[in-house]
Amino acid sequence: MRLIDYLDRGWENHPNRDCVHDTIRGWTYDEVRNLTHRIALALRAPEGAGLAEGAKVSIYAPNHPMGYAAMFGIARSGCTWAPINARNAIEENLYILANLDVELVFYHSSFEGYLDRIRAECPAVRAFVCIDAPGAAAPSLEDWLRPHRGLFPDRPDIPDEVVAFVSSGGTTGRPKGVMETNRVFETMCANFYAGMPITEPPVHLVITPITHAAGVTSFPLLPYGATNIFMTGADPEAIMRNIEKYKVTHLFLPPTVIYMMLAHPKVRDFDYSSLKNFIYAAAPMSSDKLRRAIEIFGPVMTQTYGQAEACMIATFFSPEQHVEALQQGKEHRLISCGKPAAFTRLAIMDDDGNLLPRGQAGEIVVRGNLVMKGYYKNPEATAEVSKFGWHHTGDIGRIDEDGYVYIVDRKKDMIITGGFNVYPSEIEQVLWAHPAVRDCAVIGVPDEKWGEAVKAVVEVKEGESVVAEELIQLCKARLGSVWAPKTVDFIDALPRSPVGKVLKKTLREKYWQGRERAI
Repeated sequence: MRLIDYLDRGWENHPNRDCVHDTIRGWTYDEVRNLTHRIALALRAPEGAGLAEGAKVSIYAPNHPMGYAAMFGIARSGCTWAPINARNAIEENLYILANLDVELVFYHSSFEGYLDRIRAECPAVRAFVCIDAPGAAAPSLEDWLRPHRGLFPDRPDIPDEVVAFVSSGGTTGRPKGVMETNRVFETMCANFYAGMPITEPPVHLVITPITHAAGVTSFPLLPYGATNIFMTGADPEAIMRNIEKYKVTHLFLPPTVIYMMLAHPKVRDFDYSSLKNFIYAAAPMSSDKLRRAIEIFGPVMTQTYGQAEACMIATFFSPEQHVEALQQGKEHRLISCGKPAAFTRLAIMDDDGNLLPRGQAGEIVVRGNLVMKGYYKNPEATAEVSKFGWHHTGDIGRIDEDGYVYIVDRKKDMIITGGFNVYPSEIEQVLWAHPAVRDCAVIGVPDEKWGEAVKAVVEVKEGESVVAEELIQLCKARLGSVWAPKTVDFIDALPRSPVGKVLKKTLREKYWQGRERAI
């Protein structure tokens, strides 16, 4: 199936059910589908934008129903969606727009002030449309669509056609344009259905940007008539209230937001019984906090592991597997990311391209139709990440005797101290277990004796206190002296990307400034 087919199947089955809702009003599948046809006509018509097939189109907006409709209008038109995250710094989005040769930008009025910079620095952009109001120098979506009514001609089903240029994370360098095809999204949806069968119309609470996992999560839900409830921020109490109010069945959140919910004094005041799958991903989650989440939200916690280059579900950890781990005394599994997904091959590889047996650590590699077509205009990076016929994730992991996959660390986050390889995520698991720790990051910092020394940077829960030596001794007792932090810094808030990932590169810069090497 093509990406647009998921929306159309939802329309066929549930035309009068709300497809999107902004907590004030809803738009039915019939209304959204009609909008996508009109948007497609306006994008391609000579008297409209006059874009060619394959032209790149972006949406610069917070989560918004008209932005969601525009996304599927782009897919219907044969143009290519080039998502940009509204929470990024403008400099990053300018780079993405220029690098991907974007020609038209749908934008929200809150970003009106950036249009002059986009015009000046992104020469391919030749048109703007404001999705929520008349713009100062661009038409409103309503006015832009007024001449265009009817149905856009159906296009062929081309499995390997690129339908999106998703930007890679950018936490270790400039983001690259990941070419996603119809087949990639179809495989992701197949993995979703295999792990999370849907038996009734879902209610999907959309909190994080639709440009990332929250948007991708919505795709397989659409054929079943999902209502996507859009929130404008990640306020923990509002999230919990909306789960109860709208009888939410599905949502995705990074662990950082889940931690804020668990620490909220009203976390037990709401009804979560409607939940089917509370998906967490994008970063490791503390096993202690995961146990508490299962206790509070119910047996619904669901983990997926993937990346832009291997769309969202390369592994899957079901609610039933979480419960089984607790019931069978195998709580160590809670720090895994589940088993390889049904329609994706996953293995562990050494630096020479040899696949490793279970129990040995190496780089996590995947292959199959979940993997991107390549990086846009970057054949060298494509070849590098595809060595030995597998996609290289850049994550270090292992597979245990039962087939569960454990992410040991990011390959570039590994600390070499005194000749020993130290993986920060294992130290972070210990620190997260301390009742005063809200979140933490472990990095390597320069040290004359050891080369690199282990440092923990810690956020403390409001109203709690802990001293550095207590955390150091905790790690020594659990992991040994090599793995224990030599120092601990306390910080009000860790630097994070717009999707909630801790920016260890940013943390490290302070300590490695002025040195020729950062290792």
